[in-house]
Amino acid sequence: MTSRKFVGAHVSASGGVYNAPLNAKEIGAKAFALFTKNQRQWVAKPLDNETIQKFKQALDASGILPKHVLPHDSYLINLGHPEIEKLEKSRAAFIDELERCDALGLDRLNFHPGSHLAKLTKKQKEDASLLEEIENKCLDVIAESINIALDKTQNVKAVIENTAGQGSNLGYKFEHLAYIIDKVEDKSRVGVCIDTCHMFTAGYDIRTREAYDKTWDEFGKIVGFEYLSGMHINDSKPPLGSKVDRHHSLGKGEIGLDAFKFIMNDERMDDIPLILETIDETIWKDEIALLYSFEKK
Repeated sequence: MTSRKFVGAHVSASGGVYNAPLNAKEIGAKAFALFTKNQRQWVAKPLDNETIQKFKQALDASGILPKHVLPHDSYLINLGHPEIEKLEKSRAAFIDELERCDALGLDRLNFHPGSHLAKLTKKQKEDASLLEEIENKCLDVIAESINIALDKTQNVKAVIENTAGQGSNLGYKFEHLAYIIDKVEDKSRVGVCIDTCHMFTAGYDIRTREAYDKTWDEFGKIVGFEYLSGMHINDSKPPLGSKVDRHHSLGKGEIGLDAFKFIMNDERMDDIPLILETIDETIWKDEIALLYSFEKK
């Protein structure tokens, strides 16, 4: 049986983006993620033609398809920033990231939606209506940022990653993802990446068959599987609902292995990049092989 799952990891692009496909191939990956520039710097020199051609040749030689590559944008970008100057800087950087993906022949860019950065007291955090108002205002800004970026670029899908809900980060509820998508004008160029650790620590249980089915049914109703464009496959150090973002190696965290067995046999996760961001890259090859071993023949 030919596998319909495309598993890989977030590999290094050190020395040049064209090294990423080779690094992926070396660990038996059929998909991969990468940063197309230094993720901790605002500006990078544009990709030159030689670099672009070397990347495309390396990708072709790896046998990995462009649709199974899930680039990640810079961690500095906040598309919901409350300060206009910093928001404009984030928007410009995001547009540049989309353009870099397009130049490399890649069709999607994964990003964290953004943070409202409001300093809330414990009492304010417990005020559901106030919190919703603050979050919705920020979600509106994020959606506007995406619309601006998509209007100025082409071909590349903006893939929103769910978050753990740590600090003032938004995107930890399925409703947040749906809210943003609803306000994005070009629905053909927006998608979602679900991180299993973030999902779990945000309060969505996937450890048992019953919990897994309940959570994904909720996702299907609120967001829609037509938007699922990739996944990050991670176990979690913190417990369910802790809203703390700390990944763990598969089977060594609070989620356990059953959830990953379910994913590897769930046809709704076929033909999208399934990317490890687990904490020990020396065992990524083993984790990829482990995931494929879960498929029922």
